Amino acid sequence: MRITQRAERIEPFYVMEMAKAAAAVARQAVNSTTPMVYLNIGEPDFTAPPLVCAAAERAIRAGHTQYTQATGLPQLLERISHWYQERFGVAVASQRIIVTAGASAALQLACLALVDAGDRILMPDPSYPCNRQFVQAVDGVPVLVPSSAAQRFQLDAASVQQAWEREPQQTRGVLLASPSNPTGTSIHPAELRRIHNIVNNRGGISIVDEIYLGLGYDEEFGHSALEIDDQVISINSFSKYFSMTGWRLGWMVVPAQLAPVIEKLAQHLYICPSTIAQHAALACFEPSSIAEYERRRAEFKARRDTFVPALRALGLDVPVMPDGAFYVWADCSRACARLGLPDSWAFAYAAMESAHVAITPGRDFGTAQTANFVRLSSASSMDDLRTAVGRLQALLA
Repeated sequence: MRITQRAERIEPFYVMEMAKAAAAVARQAVNSTTPMVYLNIGEPDFTAPPLVCAAAERAIRAGHTQYTQATGLPQLLERISHWYQERFGVAVASQRIIVTAGASAALQLACLALVDAGDRILMPDPSYPCNRQFVQAVDGVPVLVPSSAAQRFQLDAASVQQAWEREPQQTRGVLLASPSNPTGTSIHPAELRRIHNIVNNRGGISIVDEIYLGLGYDEEFGHSALEIDDQVISINSFSKYFSMTGWRLGWMVVPAQLAPVIEKLAQHLYICPSTIAQHAALACFEPSSIAEYERRRAEFKARRDTFVPALRALGLDVPVMPDGAFYVWADCSRACARLGLPDSWAFAYAAMESAHVAITPGRDFGTAQTANFVRLSSASSMDDLRTAVGRLQALLA
């Protein structure tokens, strides 16, 4: 069977490969007194709150399980529109919102609509690995631009301009994430505005992954890119802040002229998002649900405030305190030197096999110094985080 070159270009998703390896180690040690602690996948340990589950049950009992329009339930589009106004003070017309089968589908739709073969899309190194694979899947060219701790591991206007000028005819736009996976850092709103101005002046596109926007811990960064311009394409999700990972529901906000194009693509690709998940998501915006999400956000912040200093005390350096999401981007080069290991890949396997702590090596997220870094998720319970720190301390001792 002949496999397409497009499929061959797609790299493995090492986050999931490490998850499979950790599961195999856990199965071998089923009777161990040290069960695996999983800090490798970005999934909240919180699940959908009661009102959301109840809304899904009501929808099933009432028979509200048939197709919706491809853009989503009109009442859900309105709820999302109101949420932007109430939470971020941004007026977003519901006609610009498209509910999707997860944020992944939104990113795929954006790439299909806007990226032609050979188009270069700039993104920071490190960044979420699937983003560059989405670009490659439509025969675009993801261009990873090295970013440093001084830049908060994000692109800035100067680096975007320099990268654009290298191939001005082929460069199409930027794909950013704020807050970011794997670093948990955000782009300062003023810097994001400067980046968009550069892109917009060149007739390019600004796609901003904002799926962790609700999980911000610093008011300075708690702004949506939609405040800048209605030409920004924002990607969002019910998975992270709203704790609905397996429900596979997301949304995107697009310029008005792009909405019919996205709708047409969605109609053909998956007809509509899950109807049951959409009816459940309506309950996400109820006051008691929002209160619960805010309680959880405070808990994620408390975990960060405990976990990061503990990692630094172990010699796992965290150059930039994450201001959002639930990730820690830690430099493990000193730990590798202590253990005689060559890189973060080997350190991740040592942590998994010897300490029974599953983490993700930097290889997944780019090539700029990523051999020195690991990503740890603080989406697990405080008890799990403390257990993981104790085991890593024993490993490094």
